[in-house]
Amino acid sequence: MMNFLVKTIANAGALAVAVWLLDDITLTGDSTGKEIGTLLLVALLFGLVNFLVKPVVKLLSLPLLILTLGLFTLVVNALMLLLTSWLADQLDLSFHVEGFWTAVLGGLIISVVSWALNVVLPDGD
Repeated sequence: MMNFLVKTIANAGALAVAVWLLDDITLTGDSTGKEIGTLLLVALLFGLVNFLVKPVVKLLSLPLLILTLGLFTLVVNALMLLLTSWLADQLDLSFHVEGFWTAVLGGLIISVVSWALNVVLPDGD
């Protein structure tokens, strides 16, 4: 349970950095508290998408992953971020990613920041 909490906090931090750095990734709220709550819910949603959908997409795109020596992972990460944005819109969460190339850059930022935060934050195991 602690590991799940740490990963969710790392995802929330990574998403916050992407929102801060990229103008086309937006997170809005009436107050700071609502923005933090939305950010945590989007981080949970992003973690769920990465847990359920990403392995299937990676398996189906395995030939492209091998052909591009893993660079197609950037496209997969972008698609997961766009799916999270679409699901957040369906759930009335104020998180939106505008465009594929923004999602590629956002996915790259989120991957790097999430990795760094997972190294720094304590592991629950």
